[in-house]
Amino acid sequence: MSFSIAGKTAIITGAANGIGLAIARHFAQEGANVMCADMDEDHLKAEYGDAAMQEDSNIAFYAGDLRKKLTIANLLSATIDAFDGVDILINASRQIMPSDPLEASNDNVERLLEQNLMTSLRLSQQIAKWMIKNAEKLERTDANVGSIVNLSSISATQTHPDLLAFSISSAAVEQMTKSLAVALAPNGIRVNAIAFGSVLSASLQSSLDQNPEYRSEIIAKTPLNSIASATQVAQSAQYLASACSEFVTGQIIKVDGGRSLLDPADIAAH
Repeated sequence: MSFSIAGKTAIITGAANGIGLAIARHFAQEGANVMCADMDEDHLKAEYGDAAMQEDSNIAFYAGDLRKKLTIANLLSATIDAFDGVDILINASRQIMPSDPLEASNDNVERLLEQNLMTSLRLSQQIAKWMIKNAEKLERTDANVGSIVNLSSISATQTHPDLLAFSISSAAVEQMTKSLAVALAPNGIRVNAIAFGSVLSASLQSSLDQNPEYRSEIIAKTPLNSIASATQVAQSAQYLASACSEFVTGQIIKVDGGRSLLDPADIAAH
């Protein structure tokens, strides 16, 4: 089996920055057709505008609020128009916000459930329905009709009070992953998730710039003695999207350098 995703078409949400951007760039470099989706149109144009304008480009982008059902439908249509189909969905649109566990007006639970869970669920449902209909039209019966990869966090199982809403939404994403995996398995669609610890994204870099000692604290809690790069997460996403993982579904792959093995509850994962 091959790790190749060349020629496959992937929708990647949250692709304007951070981990979503890294996954989109990596998939495009590996030869996949990539539809980059985000509500931040300015950043999408800045990152992909030139590449999308090139003849026979394997990159396109779509700007819109994926919390709206019409946007989801339009994103699917735009992807089919650009690349004739969809093979892979990477739900990388996610938000981290602090929580006050004892103050309902500032716990951010509803907001992050809508952003991190419901957006991914609605998009997964819509894309899966299209994959099923397309497979029936092509009379496909193999186990590689499609792959959906969600992004979670070790915060789903590692308790940190200041991340109440993010932890709840991450745990919900993991249960959604398992439930969809069982539901879609008969149709040859695999659903998995990546749960990561600290990744050197823009938000974490900003925290490290403000608190340099934070880096050594994170590394001390990580057996592999480093902070992950966004590219390392992208490589894991490629594995789950490729034929190499054709018998893998409903799994939560931890990409955390072993951090969750130490159960550190005093340092937040980003």
